[in-house]
Amino acid sequence: MTWISQSVTGLGLLFLAHACYSAHEHSVLHSTSAASVSSIASQGIDTSTIASLPLDISIETVAAVFTVCLGLVLGTPGLRPIQWRVWAGKIEREGEKGFMNGDGTLDKDYIGNPFKVLESRPGFVDIRKQRKEFAEWVREGDSAATIPKN
Repeated sequence: MTWISQSVTGLGLLFLAHACYSAHEHSVLHSTSAASVSSIASQGIDTSTIASLPLDISIETVAAVFTVCLGLVLGTPGLRPIQWRVWAGKIEREGEKGFMNGDGTLDKDYIGNPFKVLESRPGFVDIRKQRKEFAEWVREGDSAATIPKN
């Protein structure tokens, strides 16, 4: 995450903590004045408006959640291509520079060229050629080879 996204996320978390604290304080003040609410209810006044959370705390909570979401979205890295050939082409063109994070470190799951194993494997084995070479080696070995005796 860059410092901009971290600061936006931190600011949103600070707003969210303040909204939670304000909601808690409102509920504590409301519970301590329960006796006064019961006396108001006996007078015939609607108590549903007294028990609800104030509008400014609700707005602050929603704004804080959106600010935290914005900070998290700003800090996410770019999406990778879904197709292997597109991803391998990016690796071939850009190399490690294309997979650097925002802070300049190499991405943790960068494995290099995924097709390198296919490019470095040995070719097909010609069994007939190897059998012919082995037969020639055996024929030449009978006349020239001496087995050392112990």
